[in-house]
Amino acid sequence: MELPPIDSDYLLNFLTGLLNTPSPTGFAHKAVAYTEQALAVFPTLKLTHTRKGALVAEWPGQVATQPRALTAHVDTLGAMVKEIKPNGRLKLTHIGGVTWNTVETEGCTVFTNNGRTVRGSIMFEKASGHVYGNELGDGKRDSQSMEVRLDVRSETEMQTRELGIEIGDFVAFDPRVEITNGFVRSRHLDDKACVACLLTAVKALHDANLHPLQKTYLHISNYEEVGHGAAAGIPAEVAELVAVDMAAVGDGQTSDEFHSTLCVKDSGGPYHHGLSNHLRTLAEKYHIAAKVDIYPYYSSDGEAFWRAGGDVAVGLIGPGIDASHNYERTHLEALLATTQWVVAYLLN
Repeated sequence: MELPPIDSDYLLNFLTGLLNTPSPTGFAHKAVAYTEQALAVFPTLKLTHTRKGALVAEWPGQVATQPRALTAHVDTLGAMVKEIKPNGRLKLTHIGGVTWNTVETEGCTVFTNNGRTVRGSIMFEKASGHVYGNELGDGKRDSQSMEVRLDVRSETEMQTRELGIEIGDFVAFDPRVEITNGFVRSRHLDDKACVACLLTAVKALHDANLHPLQKTYLHISNYEEVGHGAAAGIPAEVAELVAVDMAAVGDGQTSDEFHSTLCVKDSGGPYHHGLSNHLRTLAEKYHIAAKVDIYPYYSSDGEAFWRAGGDVAVGLIGPGIDASHNYERTHLEALLATTQWVVAYLLN
């Protein structure tokens, strides 16, 4: 049996829209809603929300002897307002594994509690080379030295507060999405790329009038970047869980931007050997562009469920993404390979 065709235009269009939907962890409801709207067109899916705000799609299978789940997350790195400085600028506290030099000079949006959005830039506080000289290049980038320069006229703490900005407001980093020569370059491909792969897999089966072998749940997580996304929300009847998340590309890694990768171990330890071997066999059977790798500084929503007491087999696959937690890049080939792998898993 051949795999059904994958709609690459749908994948890229959905991914672009999702990337352009701000969703720092704790403020991911807009991206959850965007994903829910896309899934709602498939009549065989039953959509619900967890109390935590995750989206769960229940998908009937040919049988329900060993129900499965796949999880991917829409929440991203981001920040919150920690302090309003006397000069009206903002100090931030990071959300997730943000390294400040990777977002220096990036555009951002502050979401106020009164519904207003205020644009700005994330800057080193001694940003002028003509004023501070070597301090611009040599200064340490941390939460004390970085600030948001707001694109409004505000030169005092009071003027900034009058805009509606307060401590605890969420700050989203601009994704800067660009697609060229098959490459997708953007912040937050971790893990919106994999959410796009899941939805494109659903479309592929629906277009071909196919159904998953087993009853399947799709869990769209909203707290992964802080470590507890899928700790809740996976139904108790699930026997297998496949986390679909980015593969780390860099020195010493087999992963690259043109393949999907099976991760057999990360910083939390090995994944389930039997499920990993099943996924590897499927990649070989269907000639999917796949690699096997180990990630040294990484954790997934599958591990979050394990640590919360989930009694399931857990595996991890995902497209190779360069410069993770930075200005990321992948290629359509890796996205298609990941989607094919998900389709193969659903059907076998």
